[in-house]
Amino acid sequence: MNKTAIAFIIGILAAMAGFDAYGAGDIASHIPVLKSMARSEKIPLDSAIVNNPALLETVLVGGDTVPVILPQKNYGRYDRGLYNYLFVPKGQWSFGLMASYGEFGTDDYQILSMLKNLDLKVKAYSLQPSISYFFDNNQAVGLKFNYTRMNLDLPSLMVDFDDDINFSLSDVSYYSTSFTTSVVYRNYVGLGRERRFGVFNDVDLSFGTGTSRFKRYYGGKLRDTRTNSTTASINFSPGVCVFIMDYVSFNVSFGVFGIKLHQEKQITDGVEEGSRFSSGANFRFNIFNINFGMAVYI
Repeated sequence: MNKTAIAFIIGILAAMAGFDAYGAGDIASHIPVLKSMARSEKIPLDSAIVNNPALLETVLVGGDTVPVILPQKNYGRYDRGLYNYLFVPKGQWSFGLMASYGEFGTDDYQILSMLKNLDLKVKAYSLQPSISYFFDNNQAVGLKFNYTRMNLDLPSLMVDFDDDINFSLSDVSYYSTSFTTSVVYRNYVGLGRERRFGVFNDVDLSFGTGTSRFKRYYGGKLRDTRTNSTTASINFSPGVCVFIMDYVSFNVSFGVFGIKLHQEKQITDGVEEGSRFSSGANFRFNIFNINFGMAVYI
């Protein structure tokens, strides 16, 4: 990773977390353009937001008086009357867990006349514990760990399209494991003074390692290929949080933007065959990156 990429990632994390290089909490005060935008005159789009008494409402949390509507800088031209309500107060800890498990299997399955004797067994699961601390109202930093494992066994498969295209596979197996550690910043936006519904955005910088093993017969001889990989990425994941109890919440998040660096090395039968490096960015809704989880707040 070159110096430009490192500076870009650090800059994004600093901006999202609201800290500058001097440790100040208001990054806008050190950027003239943002400072001017925040102080510019706003045009109200809703008469109800003018002299709204709800802006002065407070609540007692742990012996401290906290405003129900958190003050936020408006960098736009219009004041739309959108408020960030207090959702999780400063000083709380959050412990979360996301888990998934899937299993699929067939026995002597046939699809038309093209696929015959399909025996397939697939099993995959992942565990994702996390811990975070709310250093400010509705803002938290923490650590997230992710362990994923997948097993695939293909005892037999026969493919027969015509006389020229037909082959069979047997005793093929694939196993993979990966472990990822992430530093996470999460910013909540409360949707009401009841503190039950809120939306959030996760920004995480993650580093991970993984191994996989692919065994199959080729030319009547067993070949064993092992792959070792290393990954670094920064991801943006918005989501929804619902408190189902006073101190227990249900979360749903999905990935929409990410930058990824990936390097892997392959070894077959003890001999190194080659290596590959790839990088990329995406900005799209990823249907395969939807996470469901629970969290406890103390």
